[in-house]
Amino acid sequence: MKMFTLLSIFLLMFWGNTMSSQTTNTTSATVEDVQVETKKLKKAMDTKNEPAQADSYYNIGETFFNSGNFPKSEEYYTKAKNLYEKLNDKPNIEKATRRLAQSQEKQNKITPAISNYSRVAQMGYSEKSKAVNSNDVTRLSSPTPELRAEAIQSNINLSKKENEQGDLAESYSQLADVNLKQKDVSSAEENLNTAYKISKREAPQQALAINQKLADLYVENKNFEKAIEAKKKVLKEDFVKENSQEKVNQIQELADIYIKKNDPKEAVDLLKNAYGIALDKGHTLEAQRSVKKLDSLYAISGNIDASVQLYRDFLGKLPNLVSKDRSLVDNKILEDTEQRISQLEKERELKDELIRKKNVFNYSLIGALVLLTGLIVFIFRTLKKVQTKNKKIALQSLRREMNPHFIFNSLNSVNHFIATNNELEANQYLTKFSKLMRGVMENSTEDFIPFQQELDLLQNYLALEKTRFADKFDYEIDVDESLNTQSLKVPGMLVQPFLENAIWHGLRYRTTRGFLKLIFEKENQYLKITIEDNGIGIEESKKQKTEHQKNREGRGMKNTLERIALLNDLYHQEIQCKITDKKDEKGVLVEVTYKLINL
Repeated sequence: MKMFTLLSIFLLMFWGNTMSSQTTNTTSATVEDVQVETKKLKKAMDTKNEPAQADSYYNIGETFFNSGNFPKSEEYYTKAKNLYEKLNDKPNIEKATRRLAQSQEKQNKITPAISNYSRVAQMGYSEKSKAVNSNDVTRLSSPTPELRAEAIQSNINLSKKENEQGDLAESYSQLADVNLKQKDVSSAEENLNTAYKISKREAPQQALAINQKLADLYVENKNFEKAIEAKKKVLKEDFVKENSQEKVNQIQELADIYIKKNDPKEAVDLLKNAYGIALDKGHTLEAQRSVKKLDSLYAISGNIDASVQLYRDFLGKLPNLVSKDRSLVDNKILEDTEQRISQLEKERELKDELIRKKNVFNYSLIGALVLLTGLIVFIFRTLKKVQTKNKKIALQSLRREMNPHFIFNSLNSVNHFIATNNELEANQYLTKFSKLMRGVMENSTEDFIPFQQELDLLQNYLALEKTRFADKFDYEIDVDESLNTQSLKVPGMLVQPFLENAIWHGLRYRTTRGFLKLIFEKENQYLKITIEDNGIGIEESKKQKTEHQKNREGRGMKNTLERIALLNDLYHQEIQCKITDKKDEKGVLVEVTYKLINL
């Protein structure tokens, strides 16, 4: 029977040690928070919402961090950071990287913590963020306590300015560590007390860690009364009184102080109290720790009977205790939840792989279609270029068709002067004609020429025609002052055929001197050209023409209209041409409009 009892005790002790090493200080709230975020994570994965996935990982990391499970918080902060980096979400990369550094620091992983603090300092979006993280790098890497204290004090000032109580409490706790390195116990005590006062309002878990540091400081300096006072103080806090599991832990820590003070009687009373609360509230591991500590005290005092009785009591109540222990269930739920997260990630990887393979096929198909489309577009553009080139050739051909007609009429004029033995007029005419032809030939390859050159050509042309028909008409050219004749470009010799028609088919048939007016004016973004004459008019001119003249004029006007159509098609000039007989008097009115083009 004794062997069975001892074996049971040994197995219980082994089981308790194993569970203690694997269990963190989790609560039902922690489990619930992780479960809620896991549901959000599943939904985000199902909908491929990567920003929501990253947020869920970060929130799970926060839950573990706040419960003191820093290895787990590091795991989930890392997942969040990787996703934020994939999304190039810079503000959240900064946030997750800083929390990752803090988790690593809590685990004493100083080198990676420094690396992450440094990275956040470099990418900080505010001067405050850069300063805080740079100070953390200095705090962890500086060789002297003075430099570390200076960096921490800088963070304290920033936290006060921004009213960030959690960061402020942590900075005071860090400053206390530096004080201890400097053997300044009184300053360390003061800073830990300040940190505790700040954190107990905002972060109870942080307050408990700070209180433990303060108690350890007192015990190390043999100031047991202050250590006991600090523990009794924390036992009166609402966040301890309302959490029976934490209350048991704090009572056990108080008992440890009494043991170190060499006051086993008070320690036994406290451990019995902790044991009773643990049994009542269903905290198996806490009850087991109380039994172990009591057993050690009984062994020291030689009270074997009390020790055996304690273990018998514990074994007898163990089934009922385990059935009430919510923490064991919570830990199991948490373990299952994490397995579910792992399964979700594996499913996502499998889906991603299937999608990748499907995409390879789709992209190959799309690539082939794009290639085919590109080929079609290339062929279409090549045909378009060929068509455009053909149109430009046609336009050039039409321009050149105008020249023989124009030259023929001019040579007829020279012939007229020679026939009438007017050599001086013939010489003057030939001089003007050669100057005009030089200008026409120089611009014969260009679709558009400077407005001033066009104006000069038209003035030369009218001067020539005035020389031939000196007694038939006068002319006037009126140019709008708002038009910049040097910077504008116009189609070359587009107006000349209309001037020629006005002179040859209208004004020269008048019995008295006629008048031709050429007007260039600006209307918004358009150039308006008006050609007005008081000749015999269109209808009367038709009656007087021979069949040969009708055919020649029809070809000349058709040539001009074809030029206009090609210019509109190639250059989107929106050229409009309107030719009408005047209503109240004899003569023809021609109106041509097109867009202004600058050099």
